[in-house]
Amino acid sequence: MSTYDHQPDLEEFEALVEEALAGFPEEFQKLAFDNVAIVVEDIASAADAARAGVRDPMQLMGMYTGVPYTQWGRDHFAHAPDVIRIYRLPILAELREGEDVREKVRGVVRHELAHRAGLDDDRLRELGAY
Repeated sequence: MSTYDHQPDLEEFEALVEEALAGFPEEFQKLAFDNVAIVVEDIASAADAARAGVRDPMQLMGMYTGVPYTQWGRDHFAHAPDVIRIYRLPILAELREGEDVREKVRGVVRHELAHRAGLDDDRLRELGAY
């Protein structure tokens, strides 16, 4: 169960995302943190939702924009950082009775980092991530 008796505000939610990132395995820290900006927003823009293939921004809990690790070349770090966006309101809206908000945030963060690692949604389904 969540330790929050209310919906975490943006600042509290950012702390949950930071906590999820801090718990990421050490052997993957370079992948997780090199040349990536992690942004927490309330909800995706209509343009970002459309880019992700969803009509309703409330259906998008996170989004990775960048070049997946499997496609990195020598000049990868010469480009602007990749971006992982975590969307607070859709995540909170998806919580089921008794579900821990920390676990939900951790799952979304891991999902977006998996995209950065080069795993698409089909592969994540094959691995049982959904």
